[in-house]
Amino acid sequence: MSSTAATSPTPPTAPTDPDPGTPEAPAPASRPSALNLSRTTATAARALRQLRHDPRTIALMILVPCVMLVLLRYVFDGSPDTFDSIGASLLGIFPMITMFLVTSIATLRERTSGTLERLLAMPLGKGDLIAGYALAFGAIAIVQSALATGLAVWLLGLDVTGSPWLLLLVALLDALLGTALGLFVSAFAASEFQAVQFMPAVVFPQLLLCGLFTPRSNMHPVLEAMSDVLPMSYAVDAMNEVLHHTDMTATFVRDALIVAGSALLVLGLGAATLRRRTP
Repeated sequence: MSSTAATSPTPPTAPTDPDPGTPEAPAPASRPSALNLSRTTATAARALRQLRHDPRTIALMILVPCVMLVLLRYVFDGSPDTFDSIGASLLGIFPMITMFLVTSIATLRERTSGTLERLLAMPLGKGDLIAGYALAFGAIAIVQSALATGLAVWLLGLDVTGSPWLLLLVALLDALLGTALGLFVSAFAASEFQAVQFMPAVVFPQLLLCGLFTPRSNMHPVLEAMSDVLPMSYAVDAMNEVLHHTDMTATFVRDALIVAGSALLVLGLGAATLRRRTP
């Protein structure tokens, strides 16, 4: 018998299961999906350390609202009733404008420098990053609002019927809203100049329609309907409630909750639209 006849084709070998004792290659790390307290506080601490080395930014955030209130008080030196009627509203508006401007520019600078890209390459979710920045700037907002409220009530003689602590609460909520808006719009700006350009689009319409210059009920119906969906309108309404009522009213609670809810909503939108870096 020939050797070729005795040789049969070898059947294909079925794939064998890997040795259970052999470790498999690790799966790629997934992006954290939930907020983590340690990651958030670490991000906030890093942002505060950076702010500590930028005294001009700290001065802008803390001192500018106080300077504006002093200027406003002596603009109406011959008419203190006018200062009493609009001073409480501006006590909430000035911190919001300042925090919006500083936060939008600071966040954009982090992205254009590549810092956000490096941070998001770590086990750090977008929610952790946005919450950390909000916590850091919120701490500055507490100091800012406390100084502005104390200055207006105890040194400039702002006459309010309600508790100054309620004024402080609304001023703080306004500052946090400005922080949230700044974090949100920074995702759509490609330069610091563009971040500043968002102020006329985001802040100025709210300033005109919030009821500071005329009651919202006296506006054109279309403008009145627009003012009903702008959070600054409810901040001014809450300040007016403190100005004219000794106790906390249901309207004040509703307005404060709307401002706080708007800040949380905008923070969520900011986390959803955050980009690693500017193209």
